[in-house]
Amino acid sequence: MNLKRTFATETQSHRDESQILACSAKSSVISSESLCLCGMTAFKSLLVAFALVLLCAVQSPALEVAGVQLDQAVAVRDQQLKLNGYGIRKKFFVKVYIGSLYSAKRLTTAADALKDSGDKVIRMNFLHSKVEKEKIIEAFTEGFTNNSPDLAGSPEVKKFLALFSADFKRGDVVDLVLGGDGSVAASHNSKVLGTITSPKLARAVLAIYLGDKPADDSLKQGMLGK
Repeated sequence: MNLKRTFATETQSHRDESQILACSAKSSVISSESLCLCGMTAFKSLLVAFALVLLCAVQSPALEVAGVQLDQAVAVRDQQLKLNGYGIRKKFFVKVYIGSLYSAKRLTTAADALKDSGDKVIRMNFLHSKVEKEKIIEAFTEGFTNNSPDLAGSPEVKKFLALFSADFKRGDVVDLVLGGDGSVAASHNSKVLGTITSPKLARAVLAIYLGDKPADDSLKQGMLGK
């Protein structure tokens, strides 16, 4: 009887040990699966994060021209105007400023740009150490005479030229906002110089850069994205 009890006890002990080993093995498998699952989740998260970084880089590429970071878009009247093109205005091989054209739609010809009724921005990022205001006013006056002779010397042109009362130096930014409503707004380093409403003036200002006799033909082509 004692022998049977001892055998039964040993048998039960073996069963218990087998169950413990089975549970341990099962726990190991579960732990391995959990570890593997966590690893895969972390890897997927890493891939997603990397993809987002690449997406941001594609959507916001850095555009550096002559050491100047050009904005890919500017906000005007609650809308985004995209960079249509840019070029460098040169005078006797001297780099004066970077001229950029921003528009609501793609403009590839001067004719399309001059007849387009959408908002536009002409931006000048100055590169030269110093440009006297008289030089810029002289260049504007010449541009009006060459491309809009019927408007040269008019009251609105004189008012436009009078907006510029300070010299320009490297790093300065001048914006000429040409509204679809015919308004012309000028700013110097974000300081508003004034606004003139005249559809003819707005077209004439654009023609200084994109007319038949532009200030710089290379700059004209650049602004048109060519």
